[in-house]
Amino acid sequence: MAAAWTCCLACNTQNTFEDAVKTAVIRQIEDYPKSTLKDLYKNFFQDRFGPGHLVQDTASSGNYLRYELASFDRASGAYYEPTGWEGNYFRVNLSTIKENLVPYDVYFDAFVRSVNGITPPSTEEWTKEWHDIDAVIQKMDLSLADFETDRREIFSKLEQGEYVMHHSKPFEENYSPHYRIMEKSIFEKEIKPFLPK
Repeated sequence: MAAAWTCCLACNTQNTFEDAVKTAVIRQIEDYPKSTLKDLYKNFFQDRFGPGHLVQDTASSGNYLRYELASFDRASGAYYEPTGWEGNYFRVNLSTIKENLVPYDVYFDAFVRSVNGITPPSTEEWTKEWHDIDAVIQKMDLSLADFETDRREIFSKLEQGEYVMHHSKPFEENYSPHYRIMEKSIFEKEIKPFLPK
């Protein structure tokens, strides 16, 4: 009886994981139809690693943020959107600053503090998780452009211990992504109250 219950629990956990991955993929494809597997990968990666790879030092991050803000009029996408299948982080659109909804200092401080407490998975752990996510995506049969080429590139990078990936060229050409990643509780407490309901 205990073995059957354990098996059932594992099935429910797998279904929950699979459903959550599918929901995240569908959300990305509906919001950004030109997304490729690289863009899906980036979304799931951000949910696990947060903004850690972007914040080398606070001064450089601040300078680059100001430079980026000056480089566009309106960014694509919603003011905010959850990342990945767990929603550990949010992509927060830089338009929230450009449109004077969120003060720059509040936004930047929340972004920088979102790095605190990150315990990223090892390359091996992330590679296993991506294998599981990839298996769900394959079953969805999405007909994404350059799907097999992107799969090979992603797994090749992971085998070399590299895991950071940029948005695809089609994504960059069709959208104007300007955002920073913020930890969920920081975003909900400090940024979301400034935004329209």
